[in-house]
Amino acid sequence: MLAPSLPTVFSLFSQCARWAVLACLATALGASAAQVDVAGVKLEDRMDLRGSPLQLNGAGIRYKAIFKVYTAGLYVGKKVSTPEEALAAPGPKRVAITMLRDIDANELGKLFTKGVEENSPKSEMVHLIPGLLRMGQMFADQKQLKTGDTFTIDWLPGTGTVITVRGVPQPDPVKEPAFFNALLRIWLGPNPADWKLKDALLGKQ
Repeated sequence: MLAPSLPTVFSLFSQCARWAVLACLATALGASAAQVDVAGVKLEDRMDLRGSPLQLNGAGIRYKAIFKVYTAGLYVGKKVSTPEEALAAPGPKRVAITMLRDIDANELGKLFTKGVEENSPKSEMVHLIPGLLRMGQMFADQKQLKTGDTFTIDWLPGTGTVITVRGVPQPDPVKEPAFFNALLRIWLGPNPADWKLKDALLGKQ
C-alpha cells in the first residue's frame, strides 16, 4: 500500500483545520444565541441595548388567579439577587414583557399604576404622577394588547425610561431615575404583582 503524497497530507490537514474552525464558530454562535423558554416565549440569554451588553437575570410568568397573563424578563449588566441590588444596578436595564392572553391595554395600565402606588414611598408619589399619567395615556391609546404582543421598559442613562410597544418606542422618555425604579418595584417591591414572578426575576427559580 502506497503512502499518501506530501501534498495530499497537507490537503487533508488543511481540510481538518477548516472543519475545526467551523466547529468552533458554530459552538460560539450557539453559545451567543442561547435562549430561555418561558411558557413558549423565547428570551435571549444575552442582548445589546444601545451598545451596552445585558444579561437575563431571571424570567417568569405573571399569573392572575390560575390564568397566565404575561411573561417578564429582567435584563441587567451584572447579575443581581435582591431588589436593592436591582434598583441600584448602574447602566441600562430592561424589563421585557410578552402577553400570554388578550387584555384591555387601559386595564393593564391601571394595574401598573396600582402596582406603583402599592410599592412606592408616599413621599415619592407626587413626583411620579406626571410619568404615571403619560404611561396611562400610552396604554389607553393602545386599546388592546393581544397574545404574543411585546413591550419593553428600558432605563437608558442620559435618556430616561423608554417604553416600546410592539417594537415602536413611545415618545417623550421620562427622565427621572425614580420613575424607572418605581416601575421595577411593581415586580420587585414589598407588595409585588406576583411573588413567584419576583423570585424568578431575581434568579431564585
